[in-house]
Amino acid sequence: MEVTSAFKRRGLLFVLSSPSGAGKSTIARMLLATDDGIAMSISATTRPIRPSEEDGRDYHFVDDATFDTMVAKGDFLEWAHVFGHRYGTLKSEVLKVIESGRDVLLDIDWQGTQQLKQVDPDIVRVFILPPSLAELERRLRARGTDSEEVIGRRMERAAAEMSHWAEYDYVLINNSAEKCRELVHNILKAERLKATRRVFLHDFVRELIG
Repeated sequence: MEVTSAFKRRGLLFVLSSPSGAGKSTIARMLLATDDGIAMSISATTRPIRPSEEDGRDYHFVDDATFDTMVAKGDFLEWAHVFGHRYGTLKSEVLKVIESGRDVLLDIDWQGTQQLKQVDPDIVRVFILPPSLAELERRLRARGTDSEEVIGRRMERAAAEMSHWAEYDYVLINNSAEKCRELVHNILKAERLKATRRVFLHDFVRELIG
């Protein structure tokens, strides 16, 4: 999607949150594949890199000392502890996407979303729920990346995370990844059309009415 200079709008900060295993990462990848007007903000994390991941593509993988330095320098819009590791949204990554004329997709939890809302009230927040706890556990096991202990901790944390659903602008139940992706995309397209974000309208309408 090319954004012309005559019809520029303010880029969105578009947040997807869910308990681990509910599908937000899958839906984020599907959304990125179907809409070139939005790009993922690559977060920094202290957790170890997984075999299928690439530094700088999935995350910026850093050690604890480096993360501490980044916090002290004010490099993050938000950061949080998740399962013994830290994750943070880099200001530089968000700015890079917005300056390219695209919206920013943020895959963060409720803690990060609360922090981000304080920094920039004009964000769009979407929370994704699993159809059931049994299905959530099945999906976690199907990934084959976590031990029984970690799966147990993720299930315990899921209830606490889902209790924050009412803090979001939109709440979806992920019965089908494709259907949920379609709904998320519809939300994104509708939010882009809000008059407050279409900054060109003031001059455009002034010219129309003389």
